[in-house]
Parts: sequence; C-alpha cells; structure tokens
Amino acid sequence: MTGKLAFQVETTCKITRARCGLLTLNPTSNAGRRTVVRTPVFMPVGTNGTLKGLLPEQIEGCGCNMMLSNTYHLASRPGSDIVQQAGGLHNFMRWRNGLLTDSGGFQMVSLSKLMELDEEKVAFKSPYNPDELTTLTPEDATRVQHQIGANIIMQLDDVISSTHQDEARFEEATHRTIRWYDRCRKAHESSEERQNLFPIVQGGLNSELRSFCAKELIKRDPPGIAIGGLSGGECKKQFVEMVSISTLNLPADKPRYLMGVGYAVDMILCVALGVDMFDCVYPTRTARFGYALVGLGSKLHLSDSEFSEDFQAIDVECDCETCKGGYNRAFIHHLVKRRNAVACSLVTQHNVRFQMRFMQKIRESIKSNKFHQLILETLNHHYTNRDNYPDWALKALEILKI
Repeated sequence: MTGKLAFQVETTCKITRARCGLLTLNPTSNAGRRTVVRTPVFMPVGTNGTLKGLLPEQIEGCGCNMMLSNTYHLASRPGSDIVQQAGGLHNFMRWRNGLLTDSGGFQMVSLSKLMELDEEKVAFKSPYNPDELTTLTPEDATRVQHQIGANIIMQLDDVISSTHQDEARFEEATHRTIRWYDRCRKAHESSEERQNLFPIVQGGLNSELRSFCAKELIKRDPPGIAIGGLSGGECKKQFVEMVSISTLNLPADKPRYLMGVGYAVDMILCVALGVDMFDCVYPTRTARFGYALVGLGSKLHLSDSEFSEDFQAIDVECDCETCKGGYNRAFIHHLVKRRNAVACSLVTQHNVRFQMRFMQKIRESIKSNKFHQLILETLNHHYTNRDNYPDWALKALEILKI
C-alpha cells in the first residue's frame, strides 16, 4: 500500500542518523493544495481544528504548513459528520496546507479512568457528558478520519502509559496494535480517499518488542511510520534508547514520526537518532501561561515582574509578527498578568515561529555538515557544559558517538 505521499531524502548527516527530506502531500479536498513539507518538521497541535488564539492564516504566517488535529475531540464536538458536510477539515477550518489527525488511541492514556478495552474495541465515557459512551473500533477510527479528511491519518493502536509495570500487558498491546493496523488498513483500502495511513510502533520500554513491532509493520509497506507510546513520564534515558531502537528498524525511504515530542533538546537529539516529524502541545500550551521560547529553547516567564518595564521584543532575533510588529515584553507582561486573550495570541505566534525557526536551523546545519556542532551548542545553552549534561543526553551522545 503506497499511499498518496512522496518522501525524498535530500541530505544525510555524515556523523549522526539525521537527514533532511521533502514530504509531498496531495490535496484531499478542494480547500487543500499540494503541500511540500521540509523535514525535519515540527507540527503544532490544533486539537479542535485550530491553534487557540490564532487564525489559520496566522499559523501559516509563522512558517507552518503542517499541523495536527485530534480525531477523538473533533468526532465528539462538533462531530465528524458536521466536518464532512463542510467538505472536510481543510474546508471547515479554512486551512490550505498539510493536516495530520491522530486516531483517538492516545485517549486510552489520557482518559484511562473512563476507558474499557477488549480485542474488538475501546469504549470511553465522555469527559463532557458522563452518560455518553463513545465506542471506537479500528474501522471506526479509520472511517471518522476519512470524514475529517486529513492528509495523514493514524491507525488506532493499543496505547499504554510508558510507566505501566505489567510487561505482559505491553506484549499484548504490541501484538494487538499490529492486528488493529491490519484492520485499519483493510478499512482504508476500501476507501477512495486521497489519504495516507500510518501505523504506530509500540512495545513500551522493551527493545525486543519495539524491534519486533517495527519489523512487522514495515512488512505491510506503509507510506510512513509513527513511533508511539513514549514521552509519557518514563525515564528519559530509556526514552532515548527506545527512539534509537525504533529508528534503527525503520526503512530509510519512509518518513518517521515521533509522537508527542516538542522540547528543543529532545527534538534535536531525536533528529540525530533519525526522526523526521514531531508534534506536541508544548509551545502553544506554555504560551497560554505566558512562557515565551527564546535562544535555543529556554523560556522567559513574561508574568515575572522583571519584565514590567522591559520594552524590547521577546527576542530581538525573531521575525514573528509579535516581535517584528513592535510588541514589547512590558506590554505582554501587562496582558499576561490580566489573563488577556491577546497575550495568548501574541505569545503563541512567537512560540510557533520559534519552533519553525529552530527546525530550520536544524535543517540548515545538516546540509552544511555542522549539525553535531548545533547539538552541542543547544545542550550547552541548556546545561552550560558537558559536565552538567543529564544522563539521558549523554546516552544519546554515546549512541551517536559524538
């Protein structure tokens, strides 16, 4: 099953596993357009169809042409039928670029207390209405994503918190994820939608399960592969090891998507380990609390009193609409302290643009054979020098022989 995307690796790093590529997506609706995404790429998360506080044209103005939305929440409100009647999510939210939707599987972790699972399906009690029960099968998850119309859609997988202690449950979930991908794949093959179905590598923190799952999934020749079940509170050293073992078992000619990762240090080390795509709520959620990303990923808490008379831009090197538009730290401090919605919009634009600029730095450094230098520069920005690096960062450097 080849899907409707094209992926071309342009440049590979001579020292690490990093690579730059072009991910080309064909439109799935008359509102969409052919989109060329440069990888490595970060995708901001618009859970309900857009980023809080930003219009779609503002998101695009940040340099973003690929974002993520949440299937479970869109299916709950306004409902996938409504989205389909609008001509798909591209039309519904007036977004012309690339869209990825998750399958609803992550809610098995986030709504675990409201969830019941068996081989056939997962059932959730609604967090909005306790009397409402939502049942989701692999076929349902695929059908709903067909209605939503994203360019890349995800299989329904059996997701467990990475901190779970039952090894037998991880093994069960790994095998069920493969079986459920086959069911999603069958449901997708019967559709005429111009969409790309990604499987998800599971296996907890067990390298053998991760390798097995990756090898089984790539036998099905998917258009791309996601790495799931991580970044959920596990030891970061184990996180690095599982990302490494996952990418080692994935083909070089397919895009690799690591789910739920958005911190600068995490992303740059995972790019070095061979990851192409990332998503996370971090830059937008932290913006709503008045935190602005600067430098190589450090944070300014603009509600702090030190910014009350600071009339410079959030970041003088940033070209976002907030910074180049003349909005200063003192003004944003004033808005943040009063929980004004304009503060959310201004800082969100800045943070999304920060993520785009950071990924651009990564791509440029790979192409100029200076990526390993940018890794060390980023680590030193956060930890001063190698003596202060956390053990998980040292583990990544050890794997990469840097």
